[in-house]
Amino acid sequence: MPEHKRGTFRFEPDKFGAAGLRPQPSELVRPPRVAECPVQLEARATRVQADVTNSFRIIEAQVLRVHCVPRIVVPGTQHIDPTAWSPLIYNFRHYFGLGPELGHSFRSQTAPATGANAGIS
Repeated sequence: MPEHKRGTFRFEPDKFGAAGLRPQPSELVRPPRVAECPVQLEARATRVQADVTNSFRIIEAQVLRVHCVPRIVVPGTQHIDPTAWSPLIYNFRHYFGLGPELGHSFRSQTAPATGANAGIS
């Protein structure tokens, strides 16, 4: 660990245990999946490059397999039901959830929501 990070961060060999989560074997890649996560992606890095300041790395990945708990999948399809899943979104060091649906595009293959914003597309 770099010296400048040592006052804030620590090395943790048991990351799953420290987070109170359970590892689940992956099928196509070596790293385990998080058992408690309702959507899991198995992926391989296809390109790794530094940003223009060389402060961090930009990683492009190819998703090889998607795992979803059945309760968030539209029955009889491979589509995630957006009304059944509320992902945690990390955006510029802030955490967000989803607000109410604002509309849908003409390409949507799932039923639009009902309510005040149902007519927006």
